[in-house]
Amino acid sequence: MLKLFILSFSIFILTGCISTSKPKSISVEKKVVQKKRVVKKEKVVQKSKKVQKKELHSSKKSSKKTTENSSKKSSGVLFQSVDKSQATLFQKGKNRDKCVLCGMNLVKYYKTNHAAKLDGKNVQYCSIHCLTKAIKNGAELENPMVVDVKSLKFIPVTEAFYVVGSDVDGTMTKVSKYAFKSLSDAKSFQKKHGGKILDFYFAWQIAKKDFNSK
Repeated sequence: MLKLFILSFSIFILTGCISTSKPKSISVEKKVVQKKRVVKKEKVVQKSKKVQKKELHSSKKSSKKTTENSSKKSSGVLFQSVDKSQATLFQKGKNRDKCVLCGMNLVKYYKTNHAAKLDGKNVQYCSIHCLTKAIKNGAELENPMVVDVKSLKFIPVTEAFYVVGSDVDGTMTKVSKYAFKSLSDAKSFQKKHGGKILDFYFAWQIAKKDFNSK
């Protein structure tokens, strides 16, 4: 009887141990799985935040660029334009602020202005385009000069570095040509707006192409 009781009690304890140990194992597994899920969820959240941050940065950058472009368009001010007090006009008379060839306003298109002596008189052109056309028409120009975009002063064309074909609109031509006295200034402009840096002779050769089909 006692042996039977002891045997029954042993089986009861053994069964209890087995039944209680199994849930513990399941419980630990559940915790591990839950922990993995939490870690995975945190990684997804972090990745999502990085993507959102990147998209926000990209959106702000795009918005800023659009705003700058809109501001330029809404202002309606040409890159070539300066205040009248900043412009040097060599010509005399009533139409001294007009291009001697096409009649365009020299102050409005000042940063592409060229000047020279013609038959002993000072003449001024709105652009290398008009200067080239004058030569094509037979004008014998002396001491040609161009405006340095940086200082707004006239310099000899032989000392100028022309940035040709930048994304800044040109005057009287689709291929813009802006001159600088300093090579470093020309490179700085080129870095922002593209184009090639050439001397006057090569810039003039490109300007002559405007008249090839005419």
